[in-house]
Amino acid sequence: MLLINAGELDPRNAPVGCEPEDWMRFDQEIQDAGVVVASESLADLVTATRVQVANDGQRTVVDGPFAETREVLGGFYVIDVPDLDVALDWAAKCPGSRGGGSVDVRPVADFG
Repeated sequence: MLLINAGELDPRNAPVGCEPEDWMRFDQEIQDAGVVVASESLADLVTATRVQVANDGQRTVVDGPFAETREVLGGFYVIDVPDLDVALDWAAKCPGSRGGGSVDVRPVADFG
């Protein structure tokens, strides 16, 4: 899974290589390669809701935003590739890896 953490959130100061056209080009390339299992962009952080359940079972629901770090999860790609090196190559091509953003590469757990 490629987890895309947004860097620069101000579109007026978008980093080079991270414009909408770059995202469309990357999305087309990764789709054409046939490695995408699923992908989505996430709605704006202000639409988020956090749920926490305490040890006593008490549920707390809080409206966002509440980013405690400078990184904000912006979307993801689930890809099917032969190994970590190929996944890292796709992560490096992703526009989200530029301009202070990052792409975390993590395997999906197999409980089968």
